[in-house]
Amino acid sequence: MPGPLAIAHVSPRAWEDSEREVNRQVRGTADALAALGHRVLIVAPSRSHDAVRATRQALRSDPLSLLPEPGAPPRVLAVGEVLAELPTARRAAPSLPVDVARTIEAMHDALPLDVCHVHEPFAPSASSAALRHSRALNVATFHVPTERVVTTQLARRVVELVFGRLDARLASYDATAELLGHAFPHDYRVVRPAAQATERTADGEPGVHIVIADDEERAALRLALRALRRLDPARPWRVTLLSDRGPALVASLREEVRSRVRVVGRGAIGLPELLASADVVVAASDGAMPAPHLVLGALAAGAVPVVSRVAVYEELVGDGERGLLFEPRDLDVLAVQLGRLIADAELRSSLAEAAAPMRPQLTFERLAGELEGVYEGLAARRHVAPQAGPVRRRVLSRPRIDVDLHMHTDHSPDCATPVEVLLSTARSQGLGAIAVTDHNEISGALDAAAKAAEFGVKVIVGEEVKTAAQGEVIGLFLTERIPRGLTLEETVAEIRRQGGLVYVPHPFDRMHAVPDYEHLLAILDEIDAIEVYNPRVAIGAFNEEAARFAAKYRILAGAGSDAHVAQGLGSVRVRMPDFDGPEEFLAALAEAEIHTRPSSLLYVQALKFLQTKATPPGARRARRERRVRRATRNG
Repeated sequence: MPGPLAIAHVSPRAWEDSEREVNRQVRGTADALAALGHRVLIVAPSRSHDAVRATRQALRSDPLSLLPEPGAPPRVLAVGEVLAELPTARRAAPSLPVDVARTIEAMHDALPLDVCHVHEPFAPSASSAALRHSRALNVATFHVPTERVVTTQLARRVVELVFGRLDARLASYDATAELLGHAFPHDYRVVRPAAQATERTADGEPGVHIVIADDEERAALRLALRALRRLDPARPWRVTLLSDRGPALVASLREEVRSRVRVVGRGAIGLPELLASADVVVAASDGAMPAPHLVLGALAAGAVPVVSRVAVYEELVGDGERGLLFEPRDLDVLAVQLGRLIADAELRSSLAEAAAPMRPQLTFERLAGELEGVYEGLAARRHVAPQAGPVRRRVLSRPRIDVDLHMHTDHSPDCATPVEVLLSTARSQGLGAIAVTDHNEISGALDAAAKAAEFGVKVIVGEEVKTAAQGEVIGLFLTERIPRGLTLEETVAEIRRQGGLVYVPHPFDRMHAVPDYEHLLAILDEIDAIEVYNPRVAIGAFNEEAARFAAKYRILAGAGSDAHVAQGLGSVRVRMPDFDGPEEFLAALAEAEIHTRPSSLLYVQALKFLQTKATPPGARRARRERRVRRATRNG
């Protein structure tokens, strides 16, 4: 890897909830990545007003101070107090506070992050906000979303668009990948989480130690407690129940059972420490809210899990090889399985031994190494900045000119601007160069190039080509017309055959025919530049998304008026050194600044309509002849 990466791990949970499984994974992973030499931030909600205020002040005054040095311990950025729980089928989540989203947006604008790794990026949450505003390579880990969480995602199309910004989707378990694959089809790579195992301990108490935690749904806890009533009181067993809800949980148990149950709050002992002294761990979910970290932690600690036949639990214990199973809600079988383990020390030993080969693979060091490989693969796809050399030195010695990289003439079916009028207007607007990019046609650009010297404006011959089903792409510095209807890959290959440059216009404007995120990733290595500002884009967020895409992959940024009427020229300018040919153009674009000015989209769209759809053909021809005579006379 070419040096340390700046990585943000974003949790949707309040950071004070250190016992939350997501937060344990984030902390352990961040520490392990920092130990590998990376610069790691933890971004999470917080209940501390002082911590939130400190983050915001640092973002305003000295944002770079927030990034730790390579290999230094991770730093926590508190971005505001938000939801402690994801929505469920019975409870809709409130919207994300505006100030939280703004803090996260400010972080992305201020910090040069290489990777934004979000955890459980379901809306509304800090993770989903971080994904929306990210200018970095985006990775998501989906831990254990349930059917309830997935089905309560409102505005499904919007969620899919946000998820479309992900460059890598990771799932903690095969069952997670399968669930998400049905809900949001995509490839999900399974990266097993770590289990924070501690050295096995004996607490000095007699009997088989059974651990139950209230991490699952309440029905699972009730089932586990009911099973205790059926255990043989003559056998040596005892139970630790990890819960903050207190002794009232076991008040209904008869005295001889209740006396064997100890209820411990999470502030008194952590789950990993408790599991280190466990012989048996119960996970009795019916699938509504499974907690596979309980099972994984038991396996890592050398305890034997007794689990319901929920897919994610079966994935971990196999078909009884590393633990005992029972059908969900089957109280009788759960009680029998617990009784077997209490009575048979050899069975407990053999099941614990069967899990031994898994344990070396459950460390945070292994997890960080796998994630580093994911990050490295994504970072390798970023474009390399133009290097110093004779072309760059030559370009830097030249004066700067204003350039418009996207416009149309009356050779396009939806434009009535004659070539001469376009050139005359470009000159009057102070443009030094323009790219003429008619729809599926090159004749207007060739005509403009032939007359360019007469008007003192440099012309790049281009074409905006409609692909078969993957949107439009512009070829610059072309010599021949490219037919519409080819695939995106075939169109790019034809641009390359002519020695041209691949320029992607309005890439995320849903009002246009555009290649989607995945199509762009398929041709990422072939893209020379992306249009990050187009004044005809009706929703500014589409331009912002294009800018984020260009930034994350370090693709050269361009801009164009997309003018279909002469009055639209000059609404955006790319101020860059003068150039000659494609190679110098790219070197000059790397030094460019994009300048915009306010314009009325309604005004230019109305003019386009009046000049095309609302004017009879004869009147259009007469108007065109008058405008050409006037432009030629002025030229």
